[in-house]
Amino acid sequence: MTDEQKRKVTALRQEGLGYTAIAKRMNISKDTVKGFCRRNGLAGQRDTGATAKDRCRECGKLLCQTEGKKRRVFCCEECRVKWWHEHPEQIRQRAVYEFTCACCGKSFTAYGNSKRKYCSHECYIRNRFKGDSPDSGGNVCVSRQKGAASGEEGGTDG
Repeated sequence: MTDEQKRKVTALRQEGLGYTAIAKRMNISKDTVKGFCRRNGLAGQRDTGATAKDRCRECGKLLCQTEGKKRRVFCCEECRVKWWHEHPEQIRQRAVYEFTCACCGKSFTAYGNSKRKYCSHECYIRNRFKGDSPDSGGNVCVSRQKGAASGEEGGTDG
């Protein structure tokens, strides 16, 4: 073993890693690590069972898992945010749907809404009010109400 390897084994052993975990990390034999630890007073410190799953994904701190609760992956909010900002490709968006707009025919995607029909609010207004612009959409409703009101009055005067 080189001096650098010896220092690294000592540091990892003090962090609580076991012989196997250290050997895998450093690509050396488990027995080499075990022999070095015994000769240098690092034996007897048993592996805490801390695997990569028991450590923070971002900083590597040991996590305290609570039985009966969801498994923790990060030690704090800052580590969680930092890790996800650095790994956007690992976000699994399961509810992404592809549609074709009922108004303009453009292809678009929507997250979380499997029944969407329009690519934008503008297309919804245009299609809903038969090609009217969004500004005149309010006037169409008002004129329809006036027409309905005058039709009622005309029907009663009749």
